[in-house]
Amino acid sequence: MSQVSEKMKKYWRKNLRTLLILLVLWFVVSFGFGILLVEPLNSIQLGGFKLGFWFAQQGSIYAFVILIFVYVARMNKLDREFDVNED
Repeated sequence: MSQVSEKMKKYWRKNLRTLLILLVLWFVVSFGFGILLVEPLNSIQLGGFKLGFWFAQQGSIYAFVILIFVYVARMNKLDREFDVNED
């Protein structure tokens, strides 16, 4: 029984690490690029719009959607690694 619980502890540790990394990335993109670094980024144009404005309006949404797909892929890999997948 302890071997199974130790395996699950490792699984959840990796799961939480993945969540933390992805949330930090989302924070950096949405808050960092969209609010804190908006002035330096506004000197760069993207599709006719200032890059800081673009991150505040669109970039954080795109980053969030990409991070969802990264999370799904990572969790599928973790599930297979720890043999807890639904297949």
